[in-house]
Amino acid sequence: MLLNYLLIAILVGIDQIVKYWTVTSFAVNEGQDFIPGILSFFYIQNDGAAWGIFSGQMWLFYIITVAVVAVLIYMLHKEGKVSRLLSIGLSFMIAGALGNFIDRLHLNYVIDMFRLSFIDFPIFNIADVCLTIGVILMIVYMAITPEDQLEK
Repeated sequence: MLLNYLLIAILVGIDQIVKYWTVTSFAVNEGQDFIPGILSFFYIQNDGAAWGIFSGQMWLFYIITVAVVAVLIYMLHKEGKVSRLLSIGLSFMIAGALGNFIDRLHLNYVIDMFRLSFIDFPIFNIADVCLTIGVILMIVYMAITPEDQLEK
């Protein structure tokens, strides 16, 4: 369990370091190509969710995040011992939720900086990547775990 909390701390730390670098390197709505035509850094301040939905509804994000993190920590302690894959997936999801929660608490917006140039996709950050990886790991865990073991 200690390793899971260490992983969470490392991922949140990386997220916050990249966000700090972004803020100190770019002005808002300014960016630079990283891999031309594929990926660029582009600093925005997002006070909503993906594509700006629920913009300005911080109270909603506070409530949802606290509830989700509480459930994920409960699952990590209850179910995480069953599978390393499950515990890692839960750890990534907790780290992602906490990374964005930190921004919302002290800035009232989330710092996003990765823009995919080849598709109309929301600009995102390391915390979002952690959430996505966590969800993918959970899906893989559920797909490879026999149904009778999931019901226990």
